[in-house]
Amino acid sequence: MPMMKRIFLFGIVNILVIVTISIVTSALGLGSYMSSKGINYESLMVFCLMWGMGGAFISLMLSRVMARWMSGVKLVTRDTNDSVLRDLVDSVYRLARAAGIRTMPQVGVYDSQDINAFATGPTKNRSLVAVSTGLLQRMNKNELEGVLGHEIAHISNGDMVTMTLIQGIVNAFVMFFARIIAFFVTSTVDERYQWIVRFVVIILLEIAFSFLGMMVVAWFSRWREFRADAGGARLAGRERMIAALEALRRDFGRVEPQKEQTAFASLKISGKHGGLMALISTHPPLVERVRRLQLGGMY
Repeated sequence: MPMMKRIFLFGIVNILVIVTISIVTSALGLGSYMSSKGINYESLMVFCLMWGMGGAFISLMLSRVMARWMSGVKLVTRDTNDSVLRDLVDSVYRLARAAGIRTMPQVGVYDSQDINAFATGPTKNRSLVAVSTGLLQRMNKNELEGVLGHEIAHISNGDMVTMTLIQGIVNAFVMFFARIIAFFVTSTVDERYQWIVRFVVIILLEIAFSFLGMMVVAWFSRWREFRADAGGARLAGRERMIAALEALRRDFGRVEPQKEQTAFASLKISGKHGGLMALISTHPPLVERVRRLQLGGMY
């Protein structure tokens, strides 16, 4: 899946959750933070924190189902007759046990010629690790172990929950500032139309602020990727982790420059190291990740 498409897909899902919550709470009259004297800031902050975090955790609870639906993931087990897929499941289970995970992750494969892999799920013991057919075809065993170690490290580090908490806090601030600004912007509007105008302004501001919030979430995500690289190096071996990143660099180098660059969901690459892509990219450049691993996995 192209990088920009994937990043904005998840961003738009979160925006839709925020907007839906705003519509529902407004229609039901929930969150009475307005008074005759204006805004009750404490009530507004509680309202935004509760619903902002709630929206993020709704997304988290649905993450495995949404990932399988959006990517067409087919689950595989040890009972499969395909020796390659059986080895894949065995590797995931072995790395998961080494990471101290009690309940083995679901393992899935989806049809894509890109080198892709991802981990998701609401908790360590309700997780999913999925890889693309392109990854299985173009990576050797050691390189695959590095990718799987990276994904298991994400699960072991609790990155899904951590990023959900960060997204929830960002959502809360988005909702808070959208309502504050909308109140002052619409304070001079005719009272007969004030409610509907304020509602529309809130929705527009939430959409705009959510895109800005994506930059904050992306910064934290890039930091967590360095941690997952270090964790993958501990689980699968540093040389295997570096080999996986180098394999991705080789494959990325074969992409024709005039085409849209490929996204690697597990170890995402951007052909540009500056500008907007650098701000919203959830994964750091491969060169920097390899360098840190060679220096001992600093993050």
